[in-house]
Amino acid sequence: MPKELRWTDDPARAELRAIYAEVDALLAPYSCEGSTECCDFAITGREPMPTTLELVEVLHATKAIGGLNKKRLPLASDSRRCAFLSGDNRCRIYASRPFGCRTYFCHRVVGPGKLPRAEIQALSRRVTALAERTFPRDPMPRPLSRSLDQDLREVILRSR
Repeated sequence: MPKELRWTDDPARAELRAIYAEVDALLAPYSCEGSTECCDFAITGREPMPTTLELVEVLHATKAIGGLNKKRLPLASDSRRCAFLSGDNRCRIYASRPFGCRTYFCHRVVGPGKLPRAEIQALSRRVTALAERTFPRDPMPRPLSRSLDQDLREVILRSR
C-alpha cells in the first residue's frame, strides 16, 4: 500500500471489501442463533487468523470505534472472548470483521444444505493472494488475539 494513499481510498481495501461482500452473499442463506459462542476462543478452540491486509482493515475499524480497552484483550482474560464484542454481545467491527469471522459456523448452523466449502476456500485464496501482493514482506495470517496483544501498527509497519 503506497504511503501517500489513505486506507479508505486504497484499491486493496476496495478489493478486500468486494471479496468480503462475495462471501457474505454466498453465506447469506446460512445463519445461527447468534449465541456469540464462536467469539469465545476458549470454547471453540479456534480463532480468526487474519492476514496483514485484514489487520489493516481491523485497525481502521478499531480507530472508528475509539480504540480498544486493553483490559478486554482476549489474552488478558481466561474466557478469551473477542475484544470486539460489545457489552450486549454484538461485534463492534462487524462490517470489517476478518474472513475467518465471516466463514466460521458452529454446529448450530441452519441453511439450505452443507456449507459451500469449495467456494469459501476459493475466496480465502483470493484474500491471501491480495495480502501477498499488498504486503509482500509479511502477508501471512496470524491469530487475532496475538495481533491485538501486540501493537497492530507495529505488525503492519513491519510488513511493508
